[in-house]
Amino acid sequence: MRKTAIGAALSGALALTALTGGGAHADEVWGGNTTIVNVSVNGGKDVAIGTQNTVTIKGSVTANDPDGMDFARWVLWHGSDYFEPDAYSLQAGRTCTDIDATTIKCAITATIDPQDLPGNSVAGKWYVAVDAYDKGNGGIAVNAYTTVYVKRYSRLSVNASPEPVTKGKTITVTGKLTRANWETFDYRGYTNQPVKLQFRKAGTSTFNTVKTVYTNSYGNLKTTVTASTDGYWRYYFPGTTTTTSVKATSDFVDVQ
Repeated sequence: MRKTAIGAALSGALALTALTGGGAHADEVWGGNTTIVNVSVNGGKDVAIGTQNTVTIKGSVTANDPDGMDFARWVLWHGSDYFEPDAYSLQAGRTCTDIDATTIKCAITATIDPQDLPGNSVAGKWYVAVDAYDKGNGGIAVNAYTTVYVKRYSRLSVNASPEPVTKGKTITVTGKLTRANWETFDYRGYTNQPVKLQFRKAGTSTFNTVKTVYTNSYGNLKTTVTASTDGYWRYYFPGTTTTTSVKATSDFVDVQ
């Protein structure tokens, strides 16, 4: 089998030179019968990005054509249209392997450095543009083959007190929800968000939701519950389209 390492990636509008046509969902097939068989991006999972570390996104494109395949690739992009000035796309590299005489599979790797992102506005849904070229003059291009969510990393804390506490007395549970800011490169409070207060009784393995608490204008959480038995308290944030889900490390309270 032929294995070809294709150098560094292109970015921006140059990344998909064959992608012509109108809107973000325009497709084009030219000069052959090239078919996209499969596209994988980050194992189907959301991409979580903090403030410092570079994130690597892996995936692949499999395509075939009766004339044989040259290469295939995907590019991740955000904006109203791939070719509009507001579009932002990631660099990617690829290594292609012939599966058989008509099919090729290209492993794709892209990296995101949060310092290079244009700001918090690009958090959320990104499009996956895909194109593939046969060994002749044929190919296929799809500006928005599928989507992936690129999200701001979140952090969550919890503290239940007093410890220990008398049975029947009140426990105060505080915490804070923050998320990565891609403009200031630190973590800021995520305001007015529903966060679940959960409890796991000592000797059991399952957390159950007790109530929902909303963060204040600083991302802080505070509520009270009645002490009934020994166990672990935590906050759980299910996430949004722009921000990852997160579970706080639980805090044990001894009830006497």
